[in-house]
Amino acid sequence: MFINFLRRDKRISILLAVLRVYVGYTWLVAGWGKIAAGNFDASSFLQGAAAKATGEHPLVQGWWAVFLKNVAIPNVDVFNTLIPYGEFLVGIGLLIGCFTKTAVFFGMMMNFSYMFSGTTSTNPQLALLSVFILVSAMNAGRYGADGMIMPILKEKLFANKTNKKTDAA
Repeated sequence: MFINFLRRDKRISILLAVLRVYVGYTWLVAGWGKIAAGNFDASSFLQGAAAKATGEHPLVQGWWAVFLKNVAIPNVDVFNTLIPYGEFLVGIGLLIGCFTKTAVFFGMMMNFSYMFSGTTSTNPQLALLSVFILVSAMNAGRYGADGMIMPILKEKLFANKTNKKTDAA
């Protein structure tokens, strides 16, 4: 019942748009700050996160530390590009409401990646708000670019399909 309310009610789409813009602005500012500084380097963060996987009560799970040590740290140059531009693009997508579900999904992936690495900051809050945006399906983008683009895409993609019933003889 609650999920249908989030997905169908036009009144809640206004609140969802406010949440979407807030989350988008947060991602945009974080990404732009890293891009504008021009010297973003995630290597110390990644190494620090991998180091948090030791001790009696580790902050980072062992499986995540294996990923960090074997994938992220050796490819830090790729992550130095993906992180700031990913944050920036997620922010743009959410701010204008374009491909909202895709943008919020990738934002949540980054939130969980940061939390898996032993940091909190605003990540739990953003992840929780993102759940509402993701579950609401198209309603979060109703007052955004999705509200204009998706009906046209659906019309173009499904225009040639007919609902013919074939007789199985």
